[in-house]
Amino acid sequence: MATKRDYYEILGVTKSASADEIKRAYRKLAMKHHPDKHGGDDAQFKELGEAYETLKDPQKRAGYDQYGHAGAQGNPFGGGGGQQYSGGFGGTEGFDFSDILNQFMGGMGGQQRSSGPARGRDLEVGITIDFAEAVFGAEKDVTLTLDDNCDHCHGKGGEPGSAMKTCATCKGAGRVMHVQQTILGAIQQQSVCPTCHGSGQVPEKPCTVCGGVGTQRKQRTIKVKIPAGVDNGSTMRLPGKGAAPKGGGTKGDLFIAIRVRADKRYERDGTNIHSEVKLAMADAALGAEIPVETVDGEVKLKIPAGTQSGKQFRLSGRGVPRLNSSGRGDHIVHVAVETPTKMSAKQRELLEQFASEGDKKGFWKK
Repeated sequence: MATKRDYYEILGVTKSASADEIKRAYRKLAMKHHPDKHGGDDAQFKELGEAYETLKDPQKRAGYDQYGHAGAQGNPFGGGGGQQYSGGFGGTEGFDFSDILNQFMGGMGGQQRSSGPARGRDLEVGITIDFAEAVFGAEKDVTLTLDDNCDHCHGKGGEPGSAMKTCATCKGAGRVMHVQQTILGAIQQQSVCPTCHGSGQVPEKPCTVCGGVGTQRKQRTIKVKIPAGVDNGSTMRLPGKGAAPKGGGTKGDLFIAIRVRADKRYERDGTNIHSEVKLAMADAALGAEIPVETVDGEVKLKIPAGTQSGKQFRLSGRGVPRLNSSGRGDHIVHVAVETPTKMSAKQRELLEQFASEGDKKGFWKK
């Protein structure tokens, strides 16, 4: 029998990873390798579930850390087959991962899914926005191709006006049972009926447009409202905007992965924005009022006499809006004093005179 891989390696985290880091790693990889998703992998998905079910439980994790796989004790999928997360904006908020585990394991995690119409697949699409759009929010059009309800039968799968009858395959249960041989012996599993797709009924006369499937491949353009303050790597969840299931039911969700283009003028740190200004040596010594570019436009910044290179000035309320809250962060200006590299004879003479005067009065002594 093949040696099991290290659970931390499977999730791509270190042994010192926090519970939140483990949860985020699992959510990301589970979406990527879900068997129902294009390019998904059953084996990897099962491996991910096994690793997460062990490491999310403090007691199992402690046993695993001390004794390895034997220390995890018992069936790693026992105890519910997942839980629903409803974290903040930065994750796949509201995504029901019990659905993921049960779709793969057929309910063997101890939580039986009720029969009824299936749920459509969740979809993910990426969009790129500018730095300013991330700060102030924007409205974007997202175009994608997905399985949507058939326009002719409205997703029911039957020719309009035709009656529905009990599915002969599942006898109206919407699910079928089958036995799978594993290293633990024979395991009875439950899965969605392939004939009625979980509804328990089939049309007497299939739809003449979709052939009874209930879905058609369509291109949709969806308007997405990007909230002010969104950050690079954030994910938005749009409930009910994903794929439609075969035979009717609830549409899946659409996840929008957001990438923010870098802006050479600014760097972002949470809700604060950082930028650098070049300051002439004379202005640093004598003081000045200089223009500073911010996301709100140009503002004037007073530089006091004697300002040193590396000094920071804070422009309150000129940063990024706090997501789902009030107020904004700050804009922090970093000063870089420039030393002249080319000078006229007169400038050099004056600078030398300045340096000499300073030496006489001990200005330069520490």
